[in-house]
Amino acid sequence: MTQARPKGDLHLQIRHYATPQPESTSTISTGEYHAFADETMEALLTSLENLVDGAADAAYEVEYSSGVLTLKLGETGTYVINKQPPNKQIWLSSPISGPKRYDYNTDSGKWMYTRDSQSLGQLLEQELSTAFDKEVRLGIEPKENV
Repeated sequence: MTQARPKGDLHLQIRHYATPQPESTSTISTGEYHAFADETMEALLTSLENLVDGAADAAYEVEYSSGVLTLKLGETGTYVINKQPPNKQIWLSSPISGPKRYDYNTDSGKWMYTRDSQSLGQLLEQELSTAFDKEVRLGIEPKENV
């Protein structure tokens, strides 16, 4: 038998999610986040526009609006890369590797996925090299010292 709650009795309901709520390990300021994220998104847009233009495939398209970059690659699928200011992250949805959340690493100057320690640039270059059947360099990360 269920008891009726008296009027005015507040009940707190806790929701459980299959995926934990996103957490940012970022120590950068909001201003720094926007500067780093905007620079990365603009560099990605330029590189991806050049890549798509060079492919000359009508099914390939790049769009950027309101902090969301969409890369459509026909049968390969669609990439969505977007800023997440509340978490100071860049989120990626890949048709190949799935969703990932990247935090900016001030030591390396790269957007890093903490679960596999791979950078956004590394992953995109790897997947796009396979999709375009040629080596792809996006130029969104600092050059490694050899």
